[in-house]
Amino acid sequence: MTKRKIGNDEVGAIGLGCMGMSYAYGPADEAESISVLRRALEIGVNHWDTADMYGAGANEILLAKVLKDHREEVFLATKFANVYDRTLTSHQDLVAANAGWIVDGTPEYVHRAFEVSAQRLGVDHVDLYYQHRVDDRVAIEETVGAMAELVAAGKVRHLGLSEVSAESIRRAHAVHPIAAVQCELSLWTRDFVEDVVPVCEELGITFVPYSPLGRGFLTGQIKSIDDLPEDDWRRSNPRFQGDAFAKNFEIVEQVKLIAAAHDATPAQVALAWVLALSPSFAPIPGTKRVKYLEENAAAADLELTQAEIETLTAIEPPVGSRYPEAFAGFLKR
Repeated sequence: MTKRKIGNDEVGAIGLGCMGMSYAYGPADEAESISVLRRALEIGVNHWDTADMYGAGANEILLAKVLKDHREEVFLATKFANVYDRTLTSHQDLVAANAGWIVDGTPEYVHRAFEVSAQRLGVDHVDLYYQHRVDDRVAIEETVGAMAELVAAGKVRHLGLSEVSAESIRRAHAVHPIAAVQCELSLWTRDFVEDVVPVCEELGITFVPYSPLGRGFLTGQIKSIDDLPEDDWRRSNPRFQGDAFAKNFEIVEQVKLIAAAHDATPAQVALAWVLALSPSFAPIPGTKRVKYLEENAAAADLELTQAEIETLTAIEPPVGSRYPEAFAGFLKR
């Protein structure tokens, strides 16, 4: 596996998003998920990404079952701020108002959330700790200041931000160096290319694309919304709905043409395109199947021609927003 840098660490060019093993994308089998994690280490996929909200802590507990024997082999990233356990938050006014989605960036919550995550993960430190979403009630300088205290205490090695604006990155970085910024980026999501990515490159911050396969759409395996489980979050995603689905599948057809020329899969081409955009990108495609883990990892060795990269880059954006309207207020702050 070729390498990419996060802070002063090297990680596999292709990482592993662990969310789907416990949350959002239908049922998962714990035994197979553990097989994925173990196989990931065998093939050099050592950058694992989780969050406290994935399965209300279940994903961190799952990873702990492998970390207990392999902690030093894993570059471990987790996140806080999206509140699922309201007994932990200081935003009692939001709790009282029965708000649907609470984001807490208060210094008190930073410390409280970390301790709970570390206990679930069974670790004394994490390699990368992200603010999952920005709390517009709290200055980002205050949040990052509290995160920096975790670094000073030896509990966190690197700091990260997720779904954040260029301005917020600059403000946060002025308080403490930010090692990674995680945002959605793929052939069908390029919202951050013109503003956030340049700031990351200027400041020496690794950009971590999540959902680099368009939430599985770019694999070509999802032919209709009926291919998704009934409890799959993507059924509410505007890009998977009705006419939008049919129009967006045209993107997959274009990716398939290039994949055929390389005897590769559409997923591998989509990932190779992301890697080709910048040597400072470290994508984290998610999977809960060993077969797809191995397929994704092999994309690190796929070299696209400049003409192919330009052809893919020229693909028209998809139809539909990347999140349902209810989520819009929590993005790119």
